Amino acid sequence: MRGRTDRQMLWLVLGGLLFIGGGLIFLIYGKWALVTGLHCLIPGAGLILFLWGLLSIIERWVGD
Repeated sequence: MRGRTDRQMLWLVLGGLLFIGGGLIFLIYGKWALVTGLHCLIPGAGLILFLWGLLSIIERWVGD
């Protein structure tokens, strides 16, 4: 059950980062700033996903 909750929270964080962050950039600065902003938001989301995966592997290895 905990793993399912962790995955749901991960997707909420990534979705919030990309959609809410991207939406705010679009509303405040316009479409070309959104394109530029996504060049930063997407690698940031990828970094969060990588770290979550790494920590999940370590958690399984340790045997939580």
